[in-house]
Amino acid sequence: MNTYELDRQYVFHSWSAQAALTPLVITSASGSYVTDGDGNQLLDLSSQLVNTNIGHQHPKVVAAIKEQADLLCTVAPQHANAARSEAARMIVERAPANMAKVFFTNAGAEAVEYAVRMAKLHTGRNKVLSTYRSYHGGTQAAVNLTGDPRRWPNDLGTSGAVHFFGPFLYRSAFHSSTEAEECERALEHLEQVIGFEGPATIAAIILETIPGTAGIMPPPPGYLQGVRELCDRFGIVYIADEVMCGFGRTGRWFAVQNYDVVPDLITFAKGVNSGYVPLGGVIISEEICRTFADRAFPGGLTYSGHPLACAAAVGSMTAMTEEGIVENAARIGEQVLGPGLRELAERHPMIGEVRGLGVFWALDLVKDRATREPLAPYGGTSPAMTELVGALKANGVLPFTNYHRLHIVPPCTITDEEMRQGLAAVDKALAAVGHHYEG
Repeated sequence: MNTYELDRQYVFHSWSAQAALTPLVITSASGSYVTDGDGNQLLDLSSQLVNTNIGHQHPKVVAAIKEQADLLCTVAPQHANAARSEAARMIVERAPANMAKVFFTNAGAEAVEYAVRMAKLHTGRNKVLSTYRSYHGGTQAAVNLTGDPRRWPNDLGTSGAVHFFGPFLYRSAFHSSTEAEECERALEHLEQVIGFEGPATIAAIILETIPGTAGIMPPPPGYLQGVRELCDRFGIVYIADEVMCGFGRTGRWFAVQNYDVVPDLITFAKGVNSGYVPLGGVIISEEICRTFADRAFPGGLTYSGHPLACAAAVGSMTAMTEEGIVENAARIGEQVLGPGLRELAERHPMIGEVRGLGVFWALDLVKDRATREPLAPYGGTSPAMTELVGALKANGVLPFTNYHRLHIVPPCTITDEEMRQGLAAVDKALAAVGHHYEG
């Protein structure tokens, strides 16, 4: 049996009805490209699940993993090890100034679970607020905090999760006509939700600094500062979920650094080591660290701070610093990707809006620009989106789509030439499905 046949017989896939799946076989990868089972080379504009920030098979990260494997493959988390200590130091030094320590997990969902646990224990409260347009992970607390339809079959209404509307001018819940109006009205709405839920019952507000899977919607100026003020006023912990948008994705080490705001806890994973070995964690403020100085924190993981994963993180952050990879992401967004996508919007009326920064962008695709009717329904897909995915692959691109959106999320290492190649492929694919536009 070949790889595909073995997969279909023995592998149970996530988020999927198993019978209809036809997974793409990937045999190898390098830099911004992957090679499929038929030998086709595809430009990876998905960064897999928006995690290969440093690209595929970066030699410095591969070497760091090999060197660590020769020294110490694994160790229990109660022992100090050099890779974990150094990774924690490097993460804290790149985080906002109030951050003090790192608790390591194996992935982003676990990071959210533990951040929420810390917030609840720190405040003695149970509720956590999050937005409807969000994704925070697939484990129990994380999926209940998630806003998208994957929450629905997992939502028992007993987790303490409360949802509210975040700002999103293009599809505003507040009938706003400007970014300033959207910011003001979204903050008024959040303050009302806090009041009606009872401020003394709310442990935390968790926000993706820039919602990722839900549509890459950068918040309007002043919104995150307004959330910070509400949290301070009511004694609520502000958790910044940076699992997808952290570690260079937006052209800064952390997306909050684009908005001059300081959270109490930051969750991370994905780009910390580009998923070469699974790793996530929570960056913890001085104040919350003090809560557990003389009080045992009731949580832990067998593989917390796994040395192979932490060595990959050290190698990745070192390479990103030495090679100017974060700066490259910012430059690509400002000079190549952002302008290129806006040019595509001028040629393709199917593009209702272009949103993003760094190497973190989305095209909001519509049937009609006037009505803004999505090209696919919320929580689903459509023949047009299926055709678009096929056209992108036929033009040499591995895409990331969700509902009616095409996300353009290449590695932070992508070159100008590669990015222009990707934009040309997107241009051709959009032209191929233009007949679905009804406006």
